Amino acid sequence: MISPETIALVRDRTDILAVVGESVPSLKRRGRSWVGVCPFHKEKTPSFHVNADRGFFHCFGCKEHGTAIDFLIKHEGYTFPEAVRSLAERAGIQVEETKNSAQFTESDRQRKAREDLYAVNALAAHYFEEQLRTNEYRALAIEELEKRGLVPGKDAKIDEVLQAFRIGYAPAGWDGLAQFLKTQGVSPAAAETVGLLVPRSTGSGYYDRFRHRLMFAVVDAQGRVVAFSGRALRDIPQPAQSGTPNALRFLNKDAGGPPPKYINSPESPIYTKGQMLFGIHQARHAIRSEEVAILVEGNFDVVSLHARGIDNVVAPLGTAFTAEQGKLLRRFAPNVVFLFDGDAAGRKAVRLSRDAVRVAGITARVATLPEGVDPDDLARKSGEQAIKNLIESAKGMLEALIDMALDETFSSADAYERAARVASVAKLLEEEDDPLIRTMAKAYADQVAGRLDLHQGEAFRALEQKVKQAVVRADQARAAEAARAPMQDPRTARVTPRPPGAAERREIVGCLIEWPALLDDPEVQEELAMLEGPSVQIIAALRRALRTTSWSPPASDADPKDMKDLSNGGVARTEPRLTVDTEAFLSQIPDAVRPFAAERLADPKAESLGLAKGYLLDNANKLKRLLLSREAAQITRETYRAQGDFNAESELLREAADRLRAKHGLKA
Repeated sequence: MISPETIALVRDRTDILAVVGESVPSLKRRGRSWVGVCPFHKEKTPSFHVNADRGFFHCFGCKEHGTAIDFLIKHEGYTFPEAVRSLAERAGIQVEETKNSAQFTESDRQRKAREDLYAVNALAAHYFEEQLRTNEYRALAIEELEKRGLVPGKDAKIDEVLQAFRIGYAPAGWDGLAQFLKTQGVSPAAAETVGLLVPRSTGSGYYDRFRHRLMFAVVDAQGRVVAFSGRALRDIPQPAQSGTPNALRFLNKDAGGPPPKYINSPESPIYTKGQMLFGIHQARHAIRSEEVAILVEGNFDVVSLHARGIDNVVAPLGTAFTAEQGKLLRRFAPNVVFLFDGDAAGRKAVRLSRDAVRVAGITARVATLPEGVDPDDLARKSGEQAIKNLIESAKGMLEALIDMALDETFSSADAYERAARVASVAKLLEEEDDPLIRTMAKAYADQVAGRLDLHQGEAFRALEQKVKQAVVRADQARAAEAARAPMQDPRTARVTPRPPGAAERREIVGCLIEWPALLDDPEVQEELAMLEGPSVQIIAALRRALRTTSWSPPASDADPKDMKDLSNGGVARTEPRLTVDTEAFLSQIPDAVRPFAAERLADPKAESLGLAKGYLLDNANKLKRLLLSREAAQITRETYRAQGDFNAESELLREAADRLRAKHGLKA
């Protein structure tokens, strides 16, 4: 809904060095680019380049690239509109929106309503945090934290983590939050929409959903509070001589049994539990850096591991791991390790996650905890290294699932029980997508045989046969699926050798990408006729993406961390400049050459227009000599075929001589 004019203005005025420099403090000037350690993957040697002239970044390691808008989307988890609005605010640009139809007006209304709901949750989070510091019963909430070794004020790291996760306390009264929101001018209907307040069953008014609970704020990848999870606490002690106040009666066991251990926010327009992960905002950078996410079951597991220096940890929110959660993780890393509780429920949760892992397209491993132990227990008793050792020894999901199938208690003397375990393993193999793993069926058959004591005679042969049949069925099913897929052109299915002159054409095009003003240079234009294939497509796309802007980049000799936004006294852009709309350019060129173009945009080789022109013309001369040599060779072959025809042979020899003289710069 944001107008194209606003988006173009944001791209022009955004100082990409200031934006990227906040997350990549290692950026250093190198030629026309700034280079630092990539924030998208783990590396020791800097390969992440930022070109301030083009407003473009590119990593030569992981190949991530884009504009400042793309950086916020990929690094901070913003949506496109959120990234544009954030950069517009930085640059002091008023966001204009298209309002040509009723659809746009309705969209604006929905966006404003969602922003209001985020604001309500932010106020509630602030209220809960304040209550943890000031409420008369806060000691009961702190007591629950102390059980996990998370004592506020004892350690700077713990305090940092409690603040990052916005841990708070919901008071025991019925309407503490309701009254606070009222003083802030918040509509109770909005608070009801996000599940903070519940309408009374009799009469009018609302009461608090969360009462006398330790509160965890659920924060999305952009840092917005979208929901809450409240953990039950020990009952408030009551004076012996007095009756129980009505406000606290719900806490006592004799008033209908103990309260549920956790209460979570219901789903709302800004929260769908199957699409959200607890801790994703706090863990996103560590997940990207480590290239793996650790998935645990509970909120306390997440907070406890973060407090002990293991920051790439997240958890589902009271639901089985879903494909949507897997896709959310894949935005930050392609790998996940399941570190669920060492009990039957934890093993069941891993089994139920297999389809979600497959649909999300992530690689999963499973770390096995001792029976009855959860990650929080292990971290408190054995420390950070014990968790890391467990993660390093995690097994592939298929191997872990087979272990679970064979480790479950059953009677080894019962033939039916053993047959059921064999069938279970065969089904796991049949469902496996990776053909390489399916080829290891013999090894899995040996593993099953060892566990079930089937090494002898007919029983073992029957087991092998069953496993092999499962793998054959899987291969046949995938072969049939492949047969239904569109046929691939065999000419594109194999790598073809690069044609003569490809390197020279590549460098000519590279110079033009770096210095598009050369497209209008008469000397250069004469040489462009020698280009062909993808080179021509790139130049055509480059011409279409050219635009003249009245903005020039800020002074780039300063450290990007010290550079100011334009709205705060940055260098004004006043001179006309021919620039490339990098996004439009890259979207119009073939996929095969896009990485090359991105590299030249981010890390130009030529420091000046004059050097670029000289380098281009040198490669044009090399290409010209190469083409003349090929023509001369072709003429020689034709001369051989023309033997016996004196006139034709003489003419061909004359042409070949002309080509060779031209190649060496000699006049006829």
